[in-house]
Amino acid sequence: MSRYDPSAFPPFAVTVDLVVLTVRDHELCALLVKRGEAPFQGYWALPGGFVRLDEGLAEAASRELAEETGLRAQSLPGSLPVGQTPAGAHLEQLATYGHPQRDPRMRVVSVAYLVLAPDLPSPRAGGDASSARWAPVRELFGEERNDGVLLAFDHEQILADGVERARSKIEYSSLATAFCPPEFTVGELRRVYEAVWGVVLDPRNFHRKVTGTPGFLLPSGGTTTRQGGRPAQLFKAGGATVLNPPMLRPEA
Repeated sequence: MSRYDPSAFPPFAVTVDLVVLTVRDHELCALLVKRGEAPFQGYWALPGGFVRLDEGLAEAASRELAEETGLRAQSLPGSLPVGQTPAGAHLEQLATYGHPQRDPRMRVVSVAYLVLAPDLPSPRAGGDASSARWAPVRELFGEERNDGVLLAFDHEQILADGVERARSKIEYSSLATAFCPPEFTVGELRRVYEAVWGVVLDPRNFHRKVTGTPGFLLPSGGTTTRQGGRPAQLFKAGGATVLNPPMLRPEA
């Protein structure tokens, strides 16, 4: 084992970045903040920032979300241990990003988190963010991309990784219910899949699949007319975390 040489290991910082996704107006949307300070002043970015010496990673993620967007920290499980999440929200560590040139200020390693939740309110800018908004994912990637939306640092890659994680995980897990209220209809769940995948699904086939997958959905005993028309049966998330058979994503 080689001797430790402090001069060979200059100091570096750790940040957290948040890929916060929700479904608004039947579209998958990501939370973005506009940077009010250098570097990348005026660019859109993911919420996040430096981890303080006295806090953990998830705690830092919750604090940064509240400071930069005004969203209540308790609206997502940022201060809870991994695996302990309140109903209606999902938090998981996405990946770690550490390219030497990812931040022009110094060597910075970022730990990214994926947050999924329903009915998140409109954000309010604060801290070093000059504004904040929900951006439809279709405007950030692909053929409908808005080239006027420039993302700071390597946040385009982090966001793409988070979106793909969400899209792939709802194939084989019950994660799609994290975008739904505690009680929801099959039609509302179908619109989540359509928004996340960017496709149109056959209502009858979807109903047959989700209600026939063991442990996926449980009838809540109620009905609703909030979608208009005849009363629709209400369901809640079942105990299954892995779907068997999986909900395979249609080919583009």
